[in-house]
Amino acid sequence: MIEYFLMKFIVPLLLFACLTVTASNALSATLQDDELNYQKIEVTPDHFTVPRSEFVKKLHGFWLAQSIANWTGLITETRRNDYPFYTDMDWNNRYQIFFSDDDVFEANSINFMFVDDRGVWGADDDTDIEYMYQHLLDENNTSILSAEQIRDGWMRHIHSAENQDNFLWVSNENAYYLMRYDGLLPPATSEPENNRDFNKIDAQLTTEIFGLLAPGRPDIVLKMAHLPIRTTAKNEAEWIAEFYVIMHSLASVADPTLSMKEKLQWMAEKARTRLPENSYPAKMYDFIKEDYENNIDKDDWEKTRDAIYIRYQRVSRDGYFYESEYDAGINFAASLVSLFYGEGDLLKTIKIGTLAGWDSDNPTATWGGLIGFMLGKNGVEDAFNKKNFSENYWIGRTRREFPDHTPDRFGEDTFTMMAERGMLIIDRVVIEEMGGGVDLEQDRWVIPDKNSSFGN
Repeated sequence: MIEYFLMKFIVPLLLFACLTVTASNALSATLQDDELNYQKIEVTPDHFTVPRSEFVKKLHGFWLAQSIANWTGLITETRRNDYPFYTDMDWNNRYQIFFSDDDVFEANSINFMFVDDRGVWGADDDTDIEYMYQHLLDENNTSILSAEQIRDGWMRHIHSAENQDNFLWVSNENAYYLMRYDGLLPPATSEPENNRDFNKIDAQLTTEIFGLLAPGRPDIVLKMAHLPIRTTAKNEAEWIAEFYVIMHSLASVADPTLSMKEKLQWMAEKARTRLPENSYPAKMYDFIKEDYENNIDKDDWEKTRDAIYIRYQRVSRDGYFYESEYDAGINFAASLVSLFYGEGDLLKTIKIGTLAGWDSDNPTATWGGLIGFMLGKNGVEDAFNKKNFSENYWIGRTRREFPDHTPDRFGEDTFTMMAERGMLIIDRVVIEEMGGGVDLEQDRWVIPDKNSSFGN
C-alpha cells in the first residue's frame, strides 16, 4: 500500500517539481542578449545575488497588477477632490458612479476592473510611457537614455494632439510640445521657466519601472531614471518620483523572512532618506506615517485622508500649496495613505487608493505594480482568486509605431514577452552599469554591493 501511494502520488509530484525547476533554468539560459558578454563572475562577500529567471513571473505580475489597479483607479479619477470624499461605503455601491471607456469596458459601480483571457488590457498613461521607455532601452541597446533618445522616442511614439487624442496631460503635455516645437531637450523641458507644470504628478507614473530594472541598487536607478524624471519634473515632484523608483529597486532585495507589510515599510523608510529634510514631501511622509501609527483603528484610513485634505489643501502646511488634483504633492500624500493602511495587501491597497480621491488611478497603479512585482504573476492570481486574466496588451490604444509582437491577436504584446525583454535589459544594466555578472548556470545575477548612500 505504501509503495503504491509513493508511486502514484509522491513520485509524480517530485518529477513535476524537478521538471519545473529544469524548465525555469532552461528559460533563464535561453533568454540571452547576443550583444552582451555573459562571463561568469566570482561571488565574494562584496556581492549579493538575485535569482534571474523568476523575474519573468515578477515582471509579469508588475504589468498585470498595475493594469488592474490603473483601470480600477480610473473609475474615480479626479471625481472627488473635496468633500464629500469617497469612503468604504462607496465600494461596490451600484449606480453610485458610471465610468465608460468605449475601447475597453464600463462600470456602474466602484469595484476591481478585470480583463479575462478573451480580451486585452488597454494602454493608459500609467503604463504606456513606461512601456515606451523599456522599448527605447531595448532598441538603443543602452541602460541610460540620452536626452536625444528620449526626445526621439517621444516624437515617434506619441501622437500630436493636432491629429488625435494624444493621452497626455499637464507636465507631460507641456514637455512634448517643448520638444516638438521649441527644440528643447530634457532636463530643460522640466525647468519652471519653460514648463509651468513641473510640480505635477507626471514623473511618478512614467518612471517607476526603472527601479525594477536595477535590482537592489538605488544608486544605479537614480542614474537611469534621472533624465526621464527630469523630462517633466523638478524639485519636489522630482524627489517624489525618486522616492518611488528607489522603492521599486529595493523590492528585489527585501528580506524574504519579513511580511509584505514589513517589506514595504522597510523600503519606504529607505526611500524616505532621499527626501530633503526641509522639503514638503519629507514632512508629508512623516506626518502621514505618524497619523497612521497613532490611529488605533487601522481600518479607518479615511481619518488620515481627511487630515491630509485639511492640512494640505485647506491650510497649506509644511510649505505645500495646493494648485490642482494633478499636483505631485497631494497625490504623494494620498498614495501614502493606501501604502500604510493597505499594509501589503494588494486588494486593500488598490481599494483604498481608488477611494482616496484626487488623481486616484496613479497611486493605485504605482502600488499595484510594485506589490504585483513582489507577488509575481501567480501571487497576483492567488490574491484575486482568479486564474484567467488576460496577458494581452494593447499599446496602440494610446501610443503608436511599436512592433506588433502578436500579429495573430488583438493588441501588440503580452505581459510575458514584455517581462522577458525587461529581463534582458537587467542583464545589460548588471553587466555595464553595475560591473556585475550573469551566472546562467546558477540562474542568478551577481551584483556588487556598494552599500551606496543615496540620501540627501
